[in-house]
Amino acid sequence: MRPEKLFNEDIMSLDTYIMVKLKEKTALLKDKLTQKNRSPIALSMGAPTCNPPEILIEKLKEFLTESSIHTYSVTKGEPYFRQAVSQRMKERFGVEIDPDREVCSVLGSKDGLANLIRFIITPKSEDKEKDIILIPDPGYASYSQMIKSSGGKAFAMDLIPENNYQPDLEEVLEKLKNEGYNENKIKALIINYPNNPLGVEASRDYVKKVIDFCKKHDILLISDAAYCDLYYDEKSKPFSALEFAGAKDICVEFYTLSKPYAITGWRLGWLCGNSDVVMRFAKGKSTIDNGAFKALQKACAYIMTSNEGEEFIAEANAAYKRKQSIIIKGLRELGWQINDNQIPHTTFYLWLPIPPRYKSSVKFCEEMLEKSGIVIVPGSAFGNNGEGYFRISYVCSDEQLQEVIDRMKSDGFNF
Repeated sequence: MRPEKLFNEDIMSLDTYIMVKLKEKTALLKDKLTQKNRSPIALSMGAPTCNPPEILIEKLKEFLTESSIHTYSVTKGEPYFRQAVSQRMKERFGVEIDPDREVCSVLGSKDGLANLIRFIITPKSEDKEKDIILIPDPGYASYSQMIKSSGGKAFAMDLIPENNYQPDLEEVLEKLKNEGYNENKIKALIINYPNNPLGVEASRDYVKKVIDFCKKHDILLISDAAYCDLYYDEKSKPFSALEFAGAKDICVEFYTLSKPYAITGWRLGWLCGNSDVVMRFAKGKSTIDNGAFKALQKACAYIMTSNEGEEFIAEANAAYKRKQSIIIKGLRELGWQINDNQIPHTTFYLWLPIPPRYKSSVKFCEEMLEKSGIVIVPGSAFGNNGEGYFRISYVCSDEQLQEVIDRMKSDGFNF
C-alpha cells in the first residue's frame, strides 16, 4: 500500500526528527571515523550521560517486588506521584497545586506536549483556516512538527538579540494579522524558558506580560519548563510561570524528570496548572495510554521530594558548569568571541555562530561530523532564526570535551 494513500497530508509532509537523523548518519559513519581515530563524540542530544542518583535505582529495585506494582496504572498518575508533584511545586516554586485536579502524569513532556497540541487543534486543510499556536523561533524542533501533524498552524515568535530573546507579543499579533491570519484562530502560546536551544532565561516582568497578554486575548499559555532545574547561579534560579497571581486562569506547565535526574529513557513527567485543561487533558489521555509503570512513578515520587534528589541536582549542575568552562575556553582559543555576559547560566547548551567562511549551518555541522567525528546540531533545525548558528550540548565527559577541542584544532575548525 502506498503511504501517500494511507496517511494524511500533514503526516506525509513530516521529516524525521533532527536528533534521529543525526543518530542515523553518525551510525553510518562510525566505522569509517573510528578507523581514522575520529570515533564519534555526540554533542547533539540534550540528554545527560551520567548515571541517575544511586538511591533512585535502589528505590526502583525495591518497589519492583511490591504487590500489584506490575498492574495497570492510570493516565493521571498514581496518587503518590501526584502528591509528590504537589509537594515539589510547593517546595521548589512556592506554587500550590491540587494533586487531584491540577496534575496529570505524562510519558515524558514530549508526549504530553504532542497530545495537548493534538487535543486543542481542530484540523483544517486551508492554511488561513487553521488553528494557530505561537511558538518560539529558535525553539524546540518538535513544536512546529507537532502542530503541523495535528492540522494546525505554527506561527513564529522571533527570539533574537534585538529583543533580548523576549518578543513583544503585541508586535507578533500585528505581524500575524498583516500576513492575513485571523487572531481569533490563536489557540495557544508556547514559552520555553530556560530556552532550548539558546540557553537564555526570561525576566519575571516579561513572563508577567506574557500572562497578561494571554488573558487579554483568551489564549492558553503553555509553559515548557523542561530545564528549570538546570542552573549555575542562585541569582538566575529559574522560576515557574504559575508563581504569578492569576496565572492558573490561562496557564499550564510541563515538567520532566529526564533532565534533572538523568533518566531520559524512563519517560516520566507531568502537566500541572489550570484544572479545567488538566482534567480534560487527562480524559483525552485515558483513551491513549494507561499511564507510566507504577514502580517508576513511586521511585520518582521519592527522588523529587528527597534530600538525595536535591544533592544530585546540585552536583550535576556543578559538573555542567565545569564542562561549560572547558568547552568555552577551547572555543575561545579557536577564535570564537564569547563574551562573559553571553554565557548561559542555565541548561547545558551553547548557541554559537558558524565560522563566516560557511554559508550554511548544515554544511558546517556535516563537515564537523564527516571530518572530525563531532556531532553538533545545525541552528536551522530550530527555526528560521537559527540559520548561521549551531548548538552544542556539553553532556559528555570532560575528557571527551577536551578531545573535541583538540580535534577541531588539528582539523582546522576555527572561527
